[in-house]
Amino acid sequence: MMLAGAAACREASGRPLPREERAAIADSIARQVTAASDLSTPDVVARMMSLYPTAGGVVSASGGTVTTSRDSLEANIRAFWENVGRNMRDPRWEWRSMRIDVLSPNAAAMTATYRIPHRTPAGVAHVVGGAWTAAFERREGRWQIVHEHLSDAPPPSAASDLAIDSAHAHGAPHAK
Repeated sequence: MMLAGAAACREASGRPLPREERAAIADSIARQVTAASDLSTPDVVARMMSLYPTAGGVVSASGGTVTTSRDSLEANIRAFWENVGRNMRDPRWEWRSMRIDVLSPNAAAMTATYRIPHRTPAGVAHVVGGAWTAAFERREGRWQIVHEHLSDAPPPSAASDLAIDSAHAHGAPHAK
């Protein structure tokens, strides 16, 4: 699920950061993000917001918009949860891949893909998901997201149609 990278990672002294320390940092971030995305426990918005600094700027790009303050980010997360999330029946956050590159003892980047299978209020199976890239900085002894970008996965039918259209454009037989 997780890969730790950044072989050129260096301590403040200029020496390479030991592999064990890079792995420990990556594991710590993965555990923190996984715990915050646990949809089976109450206070989803508060848990998700625990990933971000309580003071200072945070840049978040999602859904074609960019926010630059904690208050705006929290309003967006709360709006998503109140309008979409709370209508999900039995949601389960699944990490498809997670790569954490430790850049220094105080900086790391995560790129991950996820999906959230659930049922609609009508009982129909549905999945939302996407990709998430986040820059973490260690502040006040904990890892916090200071810059992120989330992109939604295309609906399954749109992805299938794109593959079919691409294959047809390149001379492949059209099959539907």
